[in-house]
Amino acid sequence: MTEKIPKIAIYTDGACSGNPGPGGYGIVLISGKHRKELSGGYSLTTNNRMELMATIVALEQLKLPSIVTLYTDSKYIVDAITKGWAKRWRANDWKRNKKDKAMNPDLWEKLLDLCSKHEVEFSWVRGHAGNVENERCDKLAVQASLQPYLQPDLGYSS
Repeated sequence: MTEKIPKIAIYTDGACSGNPGPGGYGIVLISGKHRKELSGGYSLTTNNRMELMATIVALEQLKLPSIVTLYTDSKYIVDAITKGWAKRWRANDWKRNKKDKAMNPDLWEKLLDLCSKHEVEFSWVRGHAGNVENERCDKLAVQASLQPYLQPDLGYSS
């Protein structure tokens, strides 16, 4: 008997109060009847880092190779993955072109590695447009960013 490959829907969002500033991420994972919500925050970070962190933490939750539809309101992430930019940046030693460095290479490296373990389709959703799960992720992200005693984002450098 062959095992079925799990199919997972993941919704993610990041938030930042100031950019940079305190930030958080929110995640909703749905597989069949199962649902899991996660969030976390950092004392000084950027919105893009929190968007990336949400996708990374979500994919790290998957114990088996899975078929994933990942919904995000971050065009930065969707375009970088679907248009091949992130892979090109990595191949070019984290440079966008001959002189400009790609931002957040530490997180892109993790995300690309995780994407190689799963079949991930990135799907853009309009933020703050009534998508119930995206709205829930936003609420989780904002709440996480407002927590006291947030840990530092060790990968962020101002």
